[in-house]
Amino acid sequence: MGITVTDFGKLEDGRCAKLFTLANGNGMSIEVTDFGATLVGAVVPDREGKHEDVILGYADVTDYTKYGGFLGAVIGRSGNRIGGAEFTINGVKYTLDKNENGNNLHSGKQGYDSVIWEAKVDESALSVVFSHHSPDGDQGYPGNFDVTVTYTLTEENEIRLDYRGVSDKDTIANLTNHSYFNLDGHESGSILEHTLWLNADAITAVDAESIPTGEIRPVDGTPFDFREPKTIGRDIESDDDQIQKGGGYDHNYVLCPGEGVRKIAEVVGPKSGRRMEVFTDCVGVQFYTGNFMDETSISKDGKAYHKRDGFCLETQFFPDAIHHENFASPILKAGEEYHTTTIYKFSW
Repeated sequence: MGITVTDFGKLEDGRCAKLFTLANGNGMSIEVTDFGATLVGAVVPDREGKHEDVILGYADVTDYTKYGGFLGAVIGRSGNRIGGAEFTINGVKYTLDKNENGNNLHSGKQGYDSVIWEAKVDESALSVVFSHHSPDGDQGYPGNFDVTVTYTLTEENEIRLDYRGVSDKDTIANLTNHSYFNLDGHESGSILEHTLWLNADAITAVDAESIPTGEIRPVDGTPFDFREPKTIGRDIESDDDQIQKGGGYDHNYVLCPGEGVRKIAEVVGPKSGRRMEVFTDCVGVQFYTGNFMDETSISKDGKAYHKRDGFCLETQFFPDAIHHENFASPILKAGEEYHTTTIYKFSW
């Protein structure tokens, strides 16, 4: 029980990364690195006491730069997609990196996933606080943005992420975590037999480039309805137009409203019996089923990851919310605090 710090490799420019291992008293541990404030691993017992890592990740920092894919990283200043890679705030137009079909995905090539964050260990709280100063104009966004992301491993077997930030100009703030989970073990193969419950009545429909159209589409009677638990794979090959556009599930769910941090999802691994509950105070969550993963990504244990070997539940403001008045606004006012919380709780 406690926190240990080890080396995690060196970037081409000479910067060194550190790996922080947090272990609680129940046999659960997590690994996070200051490169991208990334969740590298989570070792969780199963119903028979077998310990396995349930987070897809790489062996060291050089592999994170080599293979990419945002595995486990904190995404910012704005996660997900912004149509046309531009937006206007207070009459001023801002231009972003066009890194996907002329649009902006995860804030471009120089996102928070590729920086070394400052790290501070809090042994008593079993936490690591990562901090980053994003200057005015960074990635194309207005305002000096000072942000922290705190990872805490609790004795209730929760991975708690607290995001905080303040800007000196009105800006967009929409941070998330891009972890890929496989509750039977990160190298156990397909997640299609995992059972998912998701507390959402609608999705934000998208166009052919995965940019929201502005339509809030009910899930009732569609493959997107997980209000009653079902396997992820049951409807993933449907001819539904939204499934076809995403190559599977890669959509923002409109979460049912609730006060503060509330339970929004639950997933169970079929072989291990591991259960993961997700709690957040965010308005949306991106459910992604690794539709574009391929065998060129080599895992931390030397094996290849394949399509649909992991799933993501990325809590967030809706994608492209800056362009849709009917979506909750992602604008952070100057001097106000951005603060969201997401919790992944494990049981076995």
